[in-house]
Amino acid sequence: MSEFLNSIDTSLFYFINVTLSNPITDKVMPFITENNHWLLVYIVLLGYLFFKGGRRGKVAVISVLILIALADQSTNLLKEYFARLRPCKTLDGINLLVGCNSPFGMPSNHAVNNFAAATLFSYFYPNYKITLFVAASLVAISRVFVGVHYPFDILAGALTGFVEAIVIIYLFKFVNSKFKILD
Repeated sequence: MSEFLNSIDTSLFYFINVTLSNPITDKVMPFITENNHWLLVYIVLLGYLFFKGGRRGKVAVISVLILIALADQSTNLLKEYFARLRPCKTLDGINLLVGCNSPFGMPSNHAVNNFAAATLFSYFYPNYKITLFVAASLVAISRVFVGVHYPFDILAGALTGFVEAIVIIYLFKFVNSKFKILD
């Protein structure tokens, strides 16, 4: 079964990374995938929510910072556990658009962190759910387009981020039921 899933993942990778490659995605996806391009946006949004979003904004920002710190570290542990090499380390003929540094890619940190944040912020701000998950999906799929993750790395990352966010949400609900932080 493992060989079968691996062949599907590799085929999907080549389809996205090579077949769908074009001058537009070759320019846009490296931009989307780079965390530094979004750092100022993240800082402004978090700052706005913290200082102008009332109590809900403060709770959401503190919760997402805790979540991302935990999610990022757990992902590094999972990468060591699965020890699955990135496609840029194992496949020939790929469209590698960014550096291929660390050896392991399962699950994708980008997918974990973005889906965790999207899930958490969707709880606090449900009207933005579609926007949050579209943005998380774009960042996640960009990792395949640039050649550093298999699609199943992305799927595993999305699921991991979702589950970790749900745990934080339930912890918040428990604390909130005791201390009435938010109405």
